[in-house]
Amino acid sequence: MRLSSRLLRRDQAPSGRTSSEKKVTMSIAESPVFTTLVPLHPAAYAELAARIDGVVTTPSDADWNTARLAWNLSADQRPDAVVAPLHAEDVRTTLLFAHDHQLRVVPQGTGHLASPLGDLAGSILLRTGGLLGIDIDTKELTVRVGAGVLWGDVTAALAERGLMALAGSSPDVGVVGYLLGGGISWFARSMGLATSHVTAIEAVSGDGRLLRATAEEEGELFYALRGGGGNYAVVTSITFRVFAVRDAYAGMMMFPMERADELLSAWERWTRELDESAMTCFRLMRVPDLPELPEFLRGQNLVIIDGVVAIEQAEDGDPTAPTGRTADAGRTADAEALLAPLRALGPFLDTFGVMPVSRLGELHMDPPGPVPGTGDGVNLDELPRAAIDALLGLTGPDAQTPLMVVDIRHIGGQLAVAAPDGGAVNRLHGRFLLFTGGMSPSPADAAVLHAAVAQVLEALAPWRAAADYLNFREVATPAERLYPVDTLARLRAAKRRYDPSGRIRSAHPLR
Repeated sequence: MRLSSRLLRRDQAPSGRTSSEKKVTMSIAESPVFTTLVPLHPAAYAELAARIDGVVTTPSDADWNTARLAWNLSADQRPDAVVAPLHAEDVRTTLLFAHDHQLRVVPQGTGHLASPLGDLAGSILLRTGGLLGIDIDTKELTVRVGAGVLWGDVTAALAERGLMALAGSSPDVGVVGYLLGGGISWFARSMGLATSHVTAIEAVSGDGRLLRATAEEEGELFYALRGGGGNYAVVTSITFRVFAVRDAYAGMMMFPMERADELLSAWERWTRELDESAMTCFRLMRVPDLPELPEFLRGQNLVIIDGVVAIEQAEDGDPTAPTGRTADAGRTADAEALLAPLRALGPFLDTFGVMPVSRLGELHMDPPGPVPGTGDGVNLDELPRAAIDALLGLTGPDAQTPLMVVDIRHIGGQLAVAAPDGGAVNRLHGRFLLFTGGMSPSPADAAVLHAAVAQVLEALAPWRAAADYLNFREVATPAERLYPVDTLARLRAAKRRYDPSGRIRSAHPLR
């Protein structure tokens, strides 16, 4: 039997088979031992393919090398098989199959954070891109999305109703993966982590139970999945609050990198008393000389300060009505006054102005599709003169470095305040979040970049915060670097409760 002759299209719908047609009996041991086994015979995967509505792809299929790709093309993922489910029952059947054959299951939406996974031998890669659906409740101001939905899809659907979610900077990042790690939006300094606004999570636990987790039911799973990663269950859908916001004061300022020292020092001073309404990022960018880029950017070394200032929304009746609204001068004056010290630095390009929130995904100029990349990020308590010297000595205008980008996001504000009834990560440590990396089209390039990234992080070690942000750690990271001791103990208890066999494998395990 041929298991897969096509890629899973994002517009495929379930065939209509119900769970009653696929009864599976399960008996899971508390602590099975995972060993390196001879790969299963194709007939075993043929059996799985016959039991699900989704697609099973194995190394014998013509589209194997496409099916196993992560968004980060530098991650050479080689699982035993790839399963693309279409609904929660497919997920459950796959988990039970993995139990029967002593395989691990690696849930993956887009694969932005694929690099830390390492060797996937003995694993099924569970690609959740077919779990779609966006259901907006304009009365309750919530949206329920499937695990395969991308932020760009959600943002567009909400914008039609005058609503906004706390999306990240990249439209092609999966909603679920972003929320499982915490979620830093352009409004995070005033509204906190996106995961703190999650209200319900539907998932299949590692031991095969279909569960709905909220503050009232399966509370420990609800706690663990909000910032604790995907170690406990495979999320199939997630519900979160949205907001009646149409526009913001947003944009970027560009400067030549030769001014990096002056600019970083000035920006750091500016952030010390910054109003919580503003979220900005200081960037050192070595722009590649690519024909698809605008002429004035190609091959340039730049400092870019981009960001968003929340502005009061105009009162024009129903906040969710799909009519346009214009920001008046009174609503933008405060934002302009706040940004005045940066404008006084004399950027050669300044695009800040009123912008629909539906376009904020364009702001950070993240790659619009899969690329091969290598990088890593850490939280910093402070950025004093000595730290700036150390950073610019390795990445500044006079440095010979393969690093294409250094991003420094000013956090603090509501991100520093523990959210009431929040999840495993309900605040972030430190004042700054740093990420650095570059393109790595070959293993040799990746090795060079790994060394350069490690050198930067080592140089900044004296200013490291107590814990790092999970979604920005793109190398294998001890759990102790991600969670406080008491939080980690609670997460490990949740792992034992919801995945007693240790079936589910994530980018950042709790060991």
